[in-house]
Amino acid sequence: MSLHAEALQLQPHLVNLRRSLHTEPEVGLNLPKTQRKVLNALEGLPLEITLGEQLSSVVATLHGAHEGPSVLLRGDMDGLPLQEKTGLPYASSNGNMHACGHDLHTAGLVGAAKLLSGYRSKLHGSVIFMFQPGEESYGGAKLMIEEGVLEAAGAPPIAAYGIHVSPGPKGTFVHRAGPALAGSNQLSIKVHGKGGHGSRPENAVDPVPALVKIAGSLGEMIASKFSPFDPVVLTVTQLKAGQAINIIPETAELGATVRTFSAEAIELLRHHTSTFAAGIASSFGCTAEVELQVRYPVTMNDPFETSEVAHTLENLFGPNRVLQAPEPGMGSEDFSEILKRVPGSFFFLRASPPDVDHQTSAWNHSPEVLFDDGVLGDQALALASLALNKLGQPHTLKPNARQHLIR
Repeated sequence: MSLHAEALQLQPHLVNLRRSLHTEPEVGLNLPKTQRKVLNALEGLPLEITLGEQLSSVVATLHGAHEGPSVLLRGDMDGLPLQEKTGLPYASSNGNMHACGHDLHTAGLVGAAKLLSGYRSKLHGSVIFMFQPGEESYGGAKLMIEEGVLEAAGAPPIAAYGIHVSPGPKGTFVHRAGPALAGSNQLSIKVHGKGGHGSRPENAVDPVPALVKIAGSLGEMIASKFSPFDPVVLTVTQLKAGQAINIIPETAELGATVRTFSAEAIELLRHHTSTFAAGIASSFGCTAEVELQVRYPVTMNDPFETSEVAHTLENLFGPNRVLQAPEPGMGSEDFSEILKRVPGSFFFLRASPPDVDHQTSAWNHSPEVLFDDGVLGDQALALASLALNKLGQPHTLKPNARQHLIR
């Protein structure tokens, strides 16, 4: 039976797993129910399994029959703290939701493990299946690196691949070499004034108007200080001030998410934001405290590995189902932590149901987003094929491949 046929045969089993995961999403680093479902799905396969200590991760390693390097395949498992509004018969009712498709990522990676386990005799090396909690702002990839996921097969992988589903024409794959997704940064600004009674503002120094002015003017700062060729996207998402309506608070704070594509942009942002906030705060008789934290780095796809992805996908599914993204996305992804250390590629699979208008459909992180789990067989096939391409014969580095295993 061909790998295509095996993937098609697996499809209903992967759909059942995905819907079970979708019904009970868990958030953060501790996903005990999800972990158990993954372990049950992998039971009976010839895998060496290690469980996480700081998080409920699963690292499953398939050792091929022949010596060779390793390849890492990753699927994230966590959901979001979001009340689902899809109306699906298997919708979550626990206050969380798989609104970013991680249930598909997990089921698709299980499918790849099942497919590749049947080809163990042909593998010259090992495949590391990385089932990761805590992608949604919890830094799960970094914790798994600390716990040894990159050494699970004895040496760092020579390549790493991950797929992310998103709305769009069902079954279309999208790839991009170089920067694929932005880095994610967290900006906090606290304005300090002098508290007092709301009826006597002349005896206080109100930090709220200063904070409002800063929040409303950050967009102008971005437009005037940053090049459009190294873009920065800053969105204020939090405003906090006093607790009582008749008290002028001593401090007021804002929080913003900032997306960047270079280290230079981050340093410029740190400098300009501090100067900008201090100037406005001073004009109101206040002071400002600015903190910028780098959460996730830029998701940087290796050009050679991305060309391998494109070639493999076109051979599997035809060129009409494989597109090159003209520009990077402004979302962020902590698979970037893996790609900082291992050459690889993170690519996308469009997965809107056929009856959904993908031009107007809800997007990832919406309580109404819909994904068609009919793509799971193709998702598993794509991941398995990438690993087979690397390990299906005695390994020799191609002339134009990178000559190092880890950077």
